[in-house]
Amino acid sequence: MDSVARIVACVYGAARDCGYPIPDEEEAKRIIGLSLSAGLARLFDDDEHSAQTARLVERYRHHWLHDPTPSPLFDGACELLHAWHRQGILLAVATGKSRAGLDRVLDDTGLRPLFAASRGADEARSKPDPLMLTQLLDELAIPLEQAVMIGDSVHDLGMAAKLGMKRIGVTWGVDSRARLAHFSPVALVDSMAELRRTLG
Repeated sequence: MDSVARIVACVYGAARDCGYPIPDEEEAKRIIGLSLSAGLARLFDDDEHSAQTARLVERYRHHWLHDPTPSPLFDGACELLHAWHRQGILLAVATGKSRAGLDRVLDDTGLRPLFAASRGADEARSKPDPLMLTQLLDELAIPLEQAVMIGDSVHDLGMAAKLGMKRIGVTWGVDSRARLAHFSPVALVDSMAELRRTLG
């Protein structure tokens, strides 16, 4: 989903509500993919378990529920997921969203039936710790060498790299091609069509 603008807007809203200086957009984008508490603590140079971070998280969630900034699926994403599902490819989600946030997204988009498993940030450790991927592999009984992580952030690719999982970087999301390339992906792709060709 193209949720970058909405995430940044909610970070700004939380900062204003809590009396913090508004970060620049690039700084705000750098926390996308992390768990909310880890990301906001990093962004505002605080402890993840502090009362101030808890307040930021609460205000962020408030804005997420009320902010009108759209978070549409990227063009071609729905069709690609359905095609992979029809091919019998097991699909899973590893996200920095909470379980409640992930469930809302899966239900709002109608994509829930396509995914065999999922993990939210409150069910494991925050990216780039690879625990979410380990849990998903175990749940689905998939050997590491048969799995690939597709991500648009350095936190996604860093998580896969720590586990030794193959990874593909997509360049239309959070991080630049140069930042993604640092994690030695098997491919960097610039479109849904190229992603589909890459996986064959």
